[in-house]
Amino acid sequence: MSLFTVTAPITITCHKRLSEYLEREVEALGFRVGERFITGVRLRGTLNDCIKLNLNLRCASQVLFRIDQFEARHPDDIYENVLETAWEDLLPEGGYFSVTSNVLHETINNNLYANLRVKDAIVDRLRSIWGERPETGPELKGAVIHLFWKGDEAEIFLDTSGESLGRHGYRKIPGRAPMLEALAAATIMATVWDGSNPFVNPMCGSGTLAIEAALIATDTRPGLFRLNYAFMHLRDYEETRYQEERGLLETRIREVPGLRIVATDYSEVAISNARKNARAAGVEELITFGICDFAETEVPEGHGVMMMNPEYGERLGELDALEQTYARIGDFMKQRCKGYHGYIFTGNMALAKKIGLKARRRIEFYNATIDCRLLEYELYAGSREEAGR
Repeated sequence: MSLFTVTAPITITCHKRLSEYLEREVEALGFRVGERFITGVRLRGTLNDCIKLNLNLRCASQVLFRIDQFEARHPDDIYENVLETAWEDLLPEGGYFSVTSNVLHETINNNLYANLRVKDAIVDRLRSIWGERPETGPELKGAVIHLFWKGDEAEIFLDTSGESLGRHGYRKIPGRAPMLEALAAATIMATVWDGSNPFVNPMCGSGTLAIEAALIATDTRPGLFRLNYAFMHLRDYEETRYQEERGLLETRIREVPGLRIVATDYSEVAISNARKNARAAGVEELITFGICDFAETEVPEGHGVMMMNPEYGERLGELDALEQTYARIGDFMKQRCKGYHGYIFTGNMALAKKIGLKARRRIEFYNATIDCRLLEYELYAGSREEAGR
């Protein structure tokens, strides 16, 4: 039996507060989620399923396939249990592997030590069987083994992703303070946007929100921008299965007649970088770029979504200037975005009050370690009563 057809528990991790959107994605692919938690979801499946998940998910970080679970009270327990695993059936001879971990245990104050105990056990077993030491290192370029150890419970996984899936692979020039692609995708999924009406993104920076909107609208998956995954470096891996799954991604891409995505920034450099990133993602022709103050951004007539990610401010001088900017954002939404849903992503709620509009929803996110909110505003074309008729 091939390693890739064995069924086992799968944990898909993501950044905090993205698991709701990750669960939605996983179930849309036809899988049944058994559990959702703050940084991921759990289900059962095969390594072949992991290939599909890796290529399709926008909000995920890692796809982890469990191969063992045991009690561990000391790092030596980790070593002894890992030593008993038949690594010769999981890793190809002459291959390369690395070890990562997530450890919350009183005996460990540095995860690198836990990684070392796992690595030593694998190396010792394979050297005794193959007669030579396998190549290892910190780079996630080959097979990746992941240890999760909390309390007295430890789990060993094959990390089938390697480099984080949260970076989608098309962004060559990140620009200043870029939003992680997985976070950008999740925030768009949290809006009411249906992928066909206008999407307007003033202050676009390196273009991540506009590009992710174009990718979502056309159902273009992240797997088309990446050529190396950790599952490719496991024993029994078959290139044909991967090529089949990748081929399916090509067939899913759809055209959206009349789609309008507008992205603007006052910086010529930012727009130049955003164009290059959009070109790398294959969606440059779907986005209308403009260099202007955000208040001069073209807003197509009708109904759509306006989404902005303004600066949050760190120093007093910045805050004074940003108070005026947030007030102008409120004016822009009231005067130019009638009939739209407006969304402001911010990590500074004091500044958000300067917008001067009441948010209909406050959706919780993190941007790295910053506690953020995606604020939703209904911008009625007429009075509220007229809009409801």
